[in-house]
Amino acid sequence: MKINKLAVAIFFSVAGSISMTSLQAQEAKTVFVNMPDSLSPLLTKVNREDCIDFLESKMRAQVENRFGKKSEMTDLSKDYIRMQMSPQTTWQMKLLALNDTTNIICTISTACAPACDSRIHFYTTDWQPLAASQFVTLPILNDFLNTPEPTAVYEFDEASRPADMLLMKADFNKENTELTVTLTTPDYMSKETAEKLKPFLRRPIVYRWENGAFTR
Repeated sequence: MKINKLAVAIFFSVAGSISMTSLQAQEAKTVFVNMPDSLSPLLTKVNREDCIDFLESKMRAQVENRFGKKSEMTDLSKDYIRMQMSPQTTWQMKLLALNDTTNIICTISTACAPACDSRIHFYTTDWQPLAASQFVTLPILNDFLNTPEPTAVYEFDEASRPADMLLMKADFNKENTELTVTLTTPDYMSKETAEKLKPFLRRPIVYRWENGAFTR
């Protein structure tokens, strides 16, 4: 009986250690440090480690990247990281729960020149790529436009015709699992043309992470 109790105690001790190690391995900072260099062309592993150390020490987390320029980590939490990679580019990472024990990674890379445009990617926590279509259906241009009143159809057609390039900016809410997608197509249009389109624009689209996917 004593042997059985000892065996049970050892089992739960080992299981607890494995569970704790698994949870720690899925924290944002650990996943970020272990990112393959092929997915982090600007930052070395030392850069990534330094950013975390600086922020956790309440210091400005600015490092010199591979190109000799400055990159800065602006946000760090258990499940979220934001990097200002350059004056024109940002990178965000969010850990999202598939179930009680498994997370996946979602990243947003945004470039502004000057209109911003984002790319969203999904990975396992060991950085194996996942098909984005499994987790989100991104909007099309019409999702951002209100259906015009019959008397405004001509004005709508005139205003929307120059919007021939779909540009969107995506952002995580660092406090929760919301994903906001904003149409930035008007930012590359002339000011006069963008003003004509403005009355027909909807608000940014907000997605919520539910049951292993973003929904709206």
